[in-house]
Amino acid sequence: MEEEDDVMVKEGLMASQREIFSISGPIHLTSIDWNNSYHRTSVASCLVQAVYTLERDRQQNRIGLKSQANHWWEFFNFTLAETLIDDSDGSIYGAVFEYKHFFSYNYHNTHHSKPPPRHVIAFRGTIMKRHSRSRDLKLDLRCVRDCLQDSTRFVHAIQVIQSAVAKTGNAAVWLAGHSLGGAVALLAGKIMTRSGFPLESYLFNPPFSSIPIEKLVKSEKLKNGVRFAGSLVKAGVAIAVKGRHHNRGQEDDSFMKLASWIPYLYVNPSDPICSEYIGYFKHRNKMFEIGAGKIERIATRNSLRSLLSGGGGGGGSSSDSCSSEPLHLLPSAYMTINTSHSPNFKRAHGIHQWWDPMFNGEYVLHQF
Repeated sequence: MEEEDDVMVKEGLMASQREIFSISGPIHLTSIDWNNSYHRTSVASCLVQAVYTLERDRQQNRIGLKSQANHWWEFFNFTLAETLIDDSDGSIYGAVFEYKHFFSYNYHNTHHSKPPPRHVIAFRGTIMKRHSRSRDLKLDLRCVRDCLQDSTRFVHAIQVIQSAVAKTGNAAVWLAGHSLGGAVALLAGKIMTRSGFPLESYLFNPPFSSIPIEKLVKSEKLKNGVRFAGSLVKAGVAIAVKGRHHNRGQEDDSFMKLASWIPYLYVNPSDPICSEYIGYFKHRNKMFEIGAGKIERIATRNSLRSLLSGGGGGGGSSSDSCSSEPLHLLPSAYMTINTSHSPNFKRAHGIHQWWDPMFNGEYVLHQF
């Protein structure tokens, strides 16, 4: 029977279990406490799953009662306000969700409570199906090369975000994204913060565009040695380049502007795509502890690749947009690490882990 089900899923005759909310969603969350970080995380991650399912509904031509996506937002009292479509392949890459009860929410005597968002703008990651695979993989490559900002998908996404903020203000808008979508949300969050509009952001397994030392190197001593050497080299090159680039101070200010923005960052140590964020912040803390803070202050806001290519690392632009600021240079974050065992890459990188009530989390606030 299971084999028959697999064939039917492949042929688009039915949805996979992971797409069906009543089977895979957090159906125990019948009432949302917006002060509860697990509840907010569950809502944000489910709305990202809604975008994945919207695109799978489109690909498999599931309409009407066969469609599965609406359950992922209706359960939490959201409506679908806008569907974001990539003009290159016609795929659905994001969506704007609106909270139904925003205007009836009781804001009185809630000085210490968090209000719900009016809008959540969510972005999916890569879907390895023929209708979307080619475009998504090209954008994944752009993430690695740090030039996602020039893609038509990202340009469209930032326009939608700016429009929502212009209408309702930044306090009422959340960003959420997973994997490639996490990269879109992270980059958009940086741009909006530098413009003076920081947004509450939920970044699930965003790619770290550098070698995943955390996953590749087992010895803590060797990890520390590699990272320490890397910081020395980056700081040295940055100081050498500084004399040739007069806008360096402005770039440093640009990096510091981000320090007040504290996105919620979700990573799994078994996921090579995002695990290096753990080492990135751990190393930064260690450098300050051992008295090498001055070196690390320079190193943490720079990437060797962008320095050598002339793009700088602190937010400046260059004629070659692919040598602009690396995505992972992040001053502050509230990081959730999933310490539960992940049997394979699919589970370690998947979105479903973030609303699993059984997952073990380690929570660390990093502020620059």
